[in-house]
Amino acid sequence: MSRSVRTKPEGSGQALSEAYDTALLDLDGVVYAGGNAIVHAVESLDTARAGGMRLAYVTNNALRTPDTVAEHLTELGIPTGADDVITSAQAVARLISEQMPRRARVLVIGGEGLRVALRERGLVPVESADDDPAAVVQGYGGPDLPWGRFAEASYAVARGVPWFASNTDLTIPSGRGIAPGNGAAVEVVRIATGAEPQVAGKPLPPMHRETVLRTGAERPLVVGDRLDTDIEGAFNGGVDSLLVLTGVTDGAQLLAAPPQHRPTYVDADLRGLLTGQPEVTESDGGFRCGGWTATPGDERLELDGEGEALDGLRALCAAAWTVAGEGSCALDGGKALARLGL
Repeated sequence: MSRSVRTKPEGSGQALSEAYDTALLDLDGVVYAGGNAIVHAVESLDTARAGGMRLAYVTNNALRTPDTVAEHLTELGIPTGADDVITSAQAVARLISEQMPRRARVLVIGGEGLRVALRERGLVPVESADDDPAAVVQGYGGPDLPWGRFAEASYAVARGVPWFASNTDLTIPSGRGIAPGNGAAVEVVRIATGAEPQVAGKPLPPMHRETVLRTGAERPLVVGDRLDTDIEGAFNGGVDSLLVLTGVTDGAQLLAAPPQHRPTYVDADLRGLLTGQPEVTESDGGFRCGGWTATPGDERLELDGEGEALDGLRALCAAAWTVAGEGSCALDGGKALARLGL
């Protein structure tokens, strides 16, 4: 699919909840962190849903089942059914089922979410490399996953058993900070075996396909906090995206983003669903948004004006992405971001 290179965040005269029929929302870092709702998330989602937008929760975290995720969201004040939750466990289970016969044994390195998803596809979860598995699947198992589980995976993979991974996110946000994610665990088995897994989760096509199949979305908007999973997944799927700054992505990473990591829209949090998005316009060799003008200099990005910090960030993105073209911007934006408090 041919795509033009995005050189600035887009504007929208409509509230995003009106311009798109379905929000495909990441969870960790977008809706909650460490089990607690992120500020403004509950009321923003309630308003978007009341206005007619469908809400679907799309997560690379394969640990919990859709039922468990839905119960947690409902407890947080976000009424959710299991059918509203799409996980990388479901995506990887479909991928395995398309390559293995029904009732095939699959060695599970992860949590209950993987086991439930495998059974849904007619596959049989097993716990040992000695159980004659036809495949190995690895997903996030939480901080208490025993080290010996990686050994079980390594034994089977080293024998030539096909290896699948729900996702390869190196980190996962928690209430105490950033913790190792499933990608870090996958690296353990990769180092031990030299093998490469088939991966289903964001940003790869199996996850986008699973999401579309389960939601029937016609005008979806991907909403996430990570450039390398949520935003790249939207890019790969050819759909628009909203980056919220409540998770792992900071201003410097956003300015340096290559084309596949550049979101359609940028906002502070989920209140961005309820509003239009301001236009970024060219202005005297620079880019203007709100009261700010960003201009590429010889070595750094210059920022002049005053107003909402997000408008300054949007203008800086336009300056950085235009200079970078199909690469990553090498100009220093640190001073400008500091001025915005970002």
